[in-house]
Amino acid sequence: MKAGFEMWDYVVFIAYAILILGVGLWVSRDKKGHQKNAEDYFLASKSLPWWAIGTSLIAANISAEQFIGMSGSGFALGIAIASYEWMAALTLLIVGKYFLPIFIEKGLYTIPEFVEKRFSTNLKTILAVFWLSLYVFVNLTSVLFLGGLAIETIMGVDMVYAIIGLALFAAAYSLYGGLSAVAWTDVIQVVFLVFGGLITTYLALNTVSGGEGVLAGFSKVWEAAPEKFHMILEDTNDNYINLPGIWVLVGGLWVANLYYWGFNQYIIQRTLAAKSLKESQKGILLAAFLKLIIPLIVVVPGIAAYVMVNDPSIMANLGEAGMLNIPTAGQSDKAYPWLLQFLPTGLKGVAFAALAAAIVSSLASMLNSTSTIFTMDIYKQYINKNADDKTTVNVGRISGAVALVIAVIVAPMLDGLDQVFQYIQEFTGMVSPGILAIFILGLFWKKTTNNAAIWGAVLSFPIALALKFIPIAGLEPWMHQMGITAVLTMLIIMVLSHLQNKGADDPKGIKITKDLFKTSPLFNMGSIVICILLIVLYCLFW
Repeated sequence: MKAGFEMWDYVVFIAYAILILGVGLWVSRDKKGHQKNAEDYFLASKSLPWWAIGTSLIAANISAEQFIGMSGSGFALGIAIASYEWMAALTLLIVGKYFLPIFIEKGLYTIPEFVEKRFSTNLKTILAVFWLSLYVFVNLTSVLFLGGLAIETIMGVDMVYAIIGLALFAAAYSLYGGLSAVAWTDVIQVVFLVFGGLITTYLALNTVSGGEGVLAGFSKVWEAAPEKFHMILEDTNDNYINLPGIWVLVGGLWVANLYYWGFNQYIIQRTLAAKSLKESQKGILLAAFLKLIIPLIVVVPGIAAYVMVNDPSIMANLGEAGMLNIPTAGQSDKAYPWLLQFLPTGLKGVAFAALAAAIVSSLASMLNSTSTIFTMDIYKQYINKNADDKTTVNVGRISGAVALVIAVIVAPMLDGLDQVFQYIQEFTGMVSPGILAIFILGLFWKKTTNNAAIWGAVLSFPIALALKFIPIAGLEPWMHQMGITAVLTMLIIMVLSHLQNKGADDPKGIKITKDLFKTSPLFNMGSIVICILLIVLYCLFW
């Protein structure tokens, strides 16, 4: 087998790049007689249909973190990492049922904007700075680093040049066209993403079976590494600290999921751009269905790679190419790029286009949301309150470009980390509990006060740091720390709110009515089907 790209691989990849750039720039053009305004740029004119919302949610979510980071975790610890994906399906249903109706009713551009309407401008600014820092120094940098790692492993391009290339590709259409360009190109990106991912999974399992097919390959992987097919890890497992057994299902992972899918700007922004609430909820339903199959294309290849590198006969058949950039216990994130080396000519280009689609779509989404938060919550609030639409759009483009430059500079510094997906989750888990506590109480408890919410935001991070660095028996897994931080922050906010208002409702509290949470029969039926499928999956891999 040959490693590296050949002519047809380059042809396929270049065709993909031209298609994405062409569609992105075509969608980005100003319509005759209409100059792009803030709603056009940041919310795609509030015109997205359900299928564009659902596919764009997945494209924004599935990135190098999943393809490379989650495959690396599959190599290191197995199918248990799929809990992130399958629990996300259930979380999406909760978001569609209980959070979206309120957000869309408020006519929001950004998640911090909800905080201002519910609490105050000061708290909005605190959280906006939180998010900007997180997007630039964690999300953008990690996606660029993992994408650069993939290109370096597969094509031999120096990581720094690979990172710059990915950044320029994403910037080429997203900074100019805004959310509309991002969302409509995401529809195409998801086709490449799913198709290319399934090809990699199929050929990896077929290689394990010696050409006897994917089912035989899956059976052999199951027999060769049964320990990789346990959803619930024992406390004796070396990876228990990352996925602490049954607490994954009932503990801290709920904090991560509810924060990510419900209050994360670059995810929720797509749903805010829907034609209507019903369209938004149907898009959520589509995304939830797609989340059920994601482990097939991001986790199973990592497990297959683990079996391959530990089987001398398979490695012998791979030849010299099999020894290049081989994944190991300390470098598990090389698993997916290593697998791509063995795909046939042409299909290698398709699979690499899928990986690039995942990376570029997420970069574009993060850039758009970073520029949205900075422009709407910082620039228009403190620098130029009377900015017209042309100025607002230009500031959005410039701020996105600045964020990208910073991320390009920082990204190479992540070199040397193993299981970057877990690094991202752990770091985000120090910020998300406080934000989740503020939003949950702000949405569903009218007595929550502004001062209490500010204290919750300020104190949640020191609480998270204390739980991380002060040794407490039984709290070593960071998911436990994240769950406890969320509970303690909620208690602080509730106690301070009670002391401040002595039982009176906050005048900005959300008025909850039964009509607010009404959903269509389609959403209800789809939710039931997804829940049944989730029960079947967990029973299968218990």
